[in-house]
Amino acid sequence: MTDFVLYNAPQSTCSQRVRFVLNAKKLAFDEHRLDLFSGDQLQPDYLAINPNGVVPTLVHDGAVIIDSAVIMEYLDEVRPAKVRFTPDDPLERARMRSMMRYIDEIPTPAVRVPSYNLAFLPHFQAMSEEDFLALANSKPLRKEFLLTMGRTGFPEKEMNGALDRLARAVARMDDWLAASGGPFLMGAAITLADIAVMPVIVRMDDINLHDVWAGKPAIGHWLESIRGHDAFQATYYHGSQLTEKYPHLAKLREERRAAG
Repeated sequence: MTDFVLYNAPQSTCSQRVRFVLNAKKLAFDEHRLDLFSGDQLQPDYLAINPNGVVPTLVHDGAVIIDSAVIMEYLDEVRPAKVRFTPDDPLERARMRSMMRYIDEIPTPAVRVPSYNLAFLPHFQAMSEEDFLALANSKPLRKEFLLTMGRTGFPEKEMNGALDRLARAVARMDDWLAASGGPFLMGAAITLADIAVMPVIVRMDDINLHDVWAGKPAIGHWLESIRGHDAFQATYYHGSQLTEKYPHLAKLREERRAAG
């Protein structure tokens, strides 16, 4: 039994950033992989530790920590040795946290819209309207999100709005990289801000939205640097990316890249 127990889901973007921190710090942890479509996150035993009914949840020596951004900062505080992702300087630390707030406000929720429309929608379409409404109403945090999507997917206006927010976030990242000199958002060292936005950019690349940073080579170099980190492969084990689970997405990506 390890000190850390992580309840998460392979394809959950919020889970991926916590897994990255744990792996980068080489912290042993017991991993409980929840099947979100089966409703593991809505079972009474899980809701007892995370009443929000979302992943991830970290249990450390019996204490429960929820919310991926909070978990990342917590891990960096309780296990700062060897690898630390938070700047020592208070002003730099504040800058990093302001980046994280922006990332959680704009691109993190925005990427869910194309993710659901392109990958998850068939699952909901296969449900009856009654079952879908029951599922949506059982979600402590995602009720309105699912009801907006419905069983026909997010409307064009919602999809375009999400894509616009993602494009603006990529432009903001490009500005940060230009100011810092890269290869990471705050310069030579990777910080929690990079890890916070990592799953968004990896997901966009996975679902064929990489054209958003066409003409912004610093974003591509940043992604290469992230993928070159020792923790990346352990974090993105097989099944963590949507194209590894949904063949239609993998086929679409191959067709688009062949055409492009």
